[in-house]
Amino acid sequence: MSMTSSVDEGYRYRERTLKSQSFMNEASEYMPGGVTANIKYFTPHPIVMNKAKGAYVYDVDGNEYVDYLLSYGALKLGHGHEAITKAIGDQLEEQGTCLFGTPHHYEVEMAKQIKQLYPSMENIRYTNSGTEATLLALRLARAYTGKEGIAKFEGHYHGGFDEVLVSVNPSLEQAGPEQEPNSVLESKGMSERHKNTTITLPFNDLASCEEILRKKHQEIGAVIIEPLQGGFIRASQSFIEGMRQLTKEFGILFIFDEVKTGFRVALGGAQELYEVQPDLTTLGKVIGGGFPVGIVGGRKEIMNITSPSHSADVFDISQSQTSNASDVLFHSGTYNGHPTILACGLATLEVLKKETSDVCNLTSELKTELEHLFKQYSIPMLAVGEGSIFNIVITDKKNISHYRDLQASDFKLRKKMDLRLLLEGIYTKPLNRYSVSTAHTAVEVEKTIEAFRRVLNDL
Repeated sequence: MSMTSSVDEGYRYRERTLKSQSFMNEASEYMPGGVTANIKYFTPHPIVMNKAKGAYVYDVDGNEYVDYLLSYGALKLGHGHEAITKAIGDQLEEQGTCLFGTPHHYEVEMAKQIKQLYPSMENIRYTNSGTEATLLALRLARAYTGKEGIAKFEGHYHGGFDEVLVSVNPSLEQAGPEQEPNSVLESKGMSERHKNTTITLPFNDLASCEEILRKKHQEIGAVIIEPLQGGFIRASQSFIEGMRQLTKEFGILFIFDEVKTGFRVALGGAQELYEVQPDLTTLGKVIGGGFPVGIVGGRKEIMNITSPSHSADVFDISQSQTSNASDVLFHSGTYNGHPTILACGLATLEVLKKETSDVCNLTSELKTELEHLFKQYSIPMLAVGEGSIFNIVITDKKNISHYRDLQASDFKLRKKMDLRLLLEGIYTKPLNRYSVSTAHTAVEVEKTIEAFRRVLNDL
């Protein structure tokens, strides 16, 4: 390792991002930690962006970066794509407003597209985020099955609400046995009851999952899963098929959280890869074209629990003389099915139908070249992921199958590399996954490889 570069690393970062540091100092006067979401923070201070175009972002100090964060994977067309700009302008010009608060045709047009790509989503509802989507999916599961508890997998993230903010990133000291993990609360302010009502399962371990579910299935209404943990650690085919069979046997709804994997691992998401139909699916990120959106969909008989047409509603009990509001599953939201956002989502789909294979091929090329480069420097690394999303895992292991495999990787070296890559103009939040867009080309791949080469050469 170069001692000089090691000593200078923090100094060089601060020198390069002086205006970002100044901005964060001011922002901290108004917002806790200076950020509007904890995920935006990292040490020594986040880089504050000022503008973006295509595959690039530019910070307030004028530095240019190839962007692989892409707003946590949401921007699959990159920044400022002309199809998105046109969709916004056309929708506003044609409809004269950005919001109706009533049914409108984009809601049905998008539903048709979703059903075509995700046949398991027979009926859908729109939400304003992936988190809202998983929240609604779990309420649907409780209403349909009459069972209060849920099960999720260790290391999987489904949003920031209490029910699922369990064992997302637990310390191994707290995590308990690998075959039957503890349920570890991940935030202050959470009710202790979630340690009991949210069951934690071991990912990619079908035998252990079956043992847990056989013991507790009478209290579990839903198993929610990221089919690829964190968007990049793939479940085995036999595991997904086995979980599908077990959940059917025990009367548990199987929910695919495809907020990260939808339109990224394949246009039809992970369920297209596995050829497995879940009971419910949640989508978000890419389908908003850069704007906040979420979608919940699934079997018609489950989704129809939300229908207000045959029962009373919490806002209008006069709709029915024979039922109460509690007889229907409540779901509402002022901005649900926002016309401008759905117009952008439809425009995104039109581009992706033509260019998804190109993005996946470019991502595959980048992964292969990175693995080859790391071998040249005798650093064991796996580029783990599918489609247009992957992560760099510094590990001696042959495969990464679950959370505990990932925890055994070298996070310290990875973070050091990430900070140095920022100095080289390659952007992702340290330790985060890489996402690729239609705006990325062979030029950006070459820049990225050369930046990695300089960083590896300097370690």
